[in-house]
Amino acid sequence: MGFNINTSSTSSGKLQTPQTLAEINVTPLVDVMLVLLIIFMISAPLMQQGTQVDLPKANTGSLSEAQEPIVLVVNHKQEIQMNGSKLQKGQLFKKLSAIAKAKPDVQVFIQADQKIEYGFIAQLIAEVKRSKINRVGLVTQPGETNSKF
Repeated sequence: MGFNINTSSTSSGKLQTPQTLAEINVTPLVDVMLVLLIIFMISAPLMQQGTQVDLPKANTGSLSEAQEPIVLVVNHKQEIQMNGSKLQKGQLFKKLSAIAKAKPDVQVFIQADQKIEYGFIAQLIAEVKRSKINRVGLVTQPGETNSKF
């Protein structure tokens, strides 16, 4: 068994070593990146966290929003969250008063479970009004066009 090594020589008599071309194959990299992109696109909407509230249905028009409103979420246990952070008893008036001083034209939306007693929501609205915020709204889901009233 013999091995034949081909070496080429230049006109000056020096031996020239064979050169390899180093190219990176980017096809597997692109495939992996596309798979990751699809996974993130599918899983991103599933990562939204929040309190599940059973909203009442009503036919109301949509509001035009000039600035970021404050959203008060009240779950069926009468726990209040302000823009996603849970409030302890007695904190609501202090926080709303401070916000009303900084932004006098702020809106407050109350997103309450429909099983909450009417009196509790009335007290909550009164607390918002007492903190000098006059623009208060209740968040509902779109209802049927046939009104019961």
